Amino acid sequence: MNVSELISLIDGNLLNPDANLNREVKGGCGADLMSDVLASIKPEAVLLTGLCNPQVVRTAQMADVAAIVLVRGKVPPSETIELAKAEHIALISSRYGMFELCGRLYQAGLPSFEVSVSDPECGCEE
Repeated sequence: MNVSELISLIDGNLLNPDANLNREVKGGCGADLMSDVLASIKPEAVLLTGLCNPQVVRTAQMADVAAIVLVRGKVPPSETIELAKAEHIALISSRYGMFELCGRLYQAGLPSFEVSVSDPECGCEE
């Protein structure tokens, strides 16, 4: 699916209209911790997040994210929009929550682009 199709599917509002709407989106990831995004996301994913600060765009650029979707209708500050424009990353707002957006994208055939970040020292296995 490309960014234009993604926007239609999620009833999204593109916040930087000059973004490349033909860029392919090959998977998805939902996260609010940017450290989790950097540790677990695969390139060419759509990032679903509730964070609106410029760090989201910086993280997306480093992780080669195809598009960023802000959940629950959030609108970021102008600094975030300007950075997304400069980095040529589609920045989209959708009225749906993260849970519903993940379900809609998965149902449309978009696979998860999150990889395991298991760390034996985190104590998660206990």
